[in-house]
Amino acid sequence: MNRAVFLDRDGTVIAEKHYLCRVEDVELLPGAGPALKQMQDAGYLLFLVTNQSGIGRGYFTFGQAGAVNAHLARLLARDGVRWTKIYLAPEAPDQPSRGRKPSPQFLFDARDEFDLDLAWSHMIGDKLIDLQCGWNAGVKCSILVRTGYGATLAATGAEELSRAVVVDDLAAAARWITGRSAGL
Repeated sequence: MNRAVFLDRDGTVIAEKHYLCRVEDVELLPGAGPALKQMQDAGYLLFLVTNQSGIGRGYFTFGQAGAVNAHLARLLARDGVRWTKIYLAPEAPDQPSRGRKPSPQFLFDARDEFDLDLAWSHMIGDKLIDLQCGWNAGVKCSILVRTGYGATLAATGAEELSRAVVVDDLAAAARWITGRSAGL
């Protein structure tokens, strides 16, 4: 069975921009490419799991979100990073959704399609719903990064965070994950 790292997009891999829909506004967070490459080189399959409620709210189209994701993939390819698959939930929070985080459905889909062992996989994000998605799927660890909304969440001292690993950024998350997996 394979191991995976599931990642939120906005605020985790790229800078948080309010309803990002233009490729020219995509900004990789510092060290994101090398961090993803480190996890990939350690044998983890990489999956992007993103809620894009701007589609459901009518702010931008599915095509625009796809263009942003394709541009992100091209930027990361410069570092040798390859997404195994990108999962996108286009629904607004008040709309029925199969995969909108904190639902673990996309992680279950990935498990079934790519023969993943979720108990040896990780979820990384900057919001509580990202962590909950991982916990709901039974991943080994949900990791909060203090980028995007993560710094505010970490500062609240939310009781839920006692179950999470909290790190400064994606590079620190990669070091934590690969340091743990090296001992396997």
